[in-house]
Amino acid sequence: MTSIDAERFREALLDERRRVEHALATLRDEHRGSLDEEVEEIGASDNHLAETATATLGREIDYTLGENSGQVLAAIESALRRIDEGTYGTCISCGEQIRYERLEATPWASLCIDCKRKAEGG
Repeated sequence: MTSIDAERFREALLDERRRVEHALATLRDEHRGSLDEEVEEIGASDNHLAETATATLGREIDYTLGENSGQVLAAIESALRRIDEGTYGTCISCGEQIRYERLEATPWASLCIDCKRKAEGG
């Protein structure tokens, strides 16, 4: 098994954290007002039902993206703690080494692929 270059992964995690934080800030900046305020502005137009539905769908998508980004940020923070503790790259469920390729694809992974599949019910 190849030893893991924890510092290289630390840098990748820090880069990803900056990217996700920027994406979240952009989402917040794009939606400073409430959905009700946005719908009120649309209500003055002739196509207000379709535009209201579009605005609502767009806001729901953005909320979902924000929620997912929050989960990724939490996973990144956890991975950074595991690097500090010296346990990075070890599955938190079974204690086996997480494959390097998995960490390359998802540096915040805390489970080996087998445990991840079990956790997802597959």
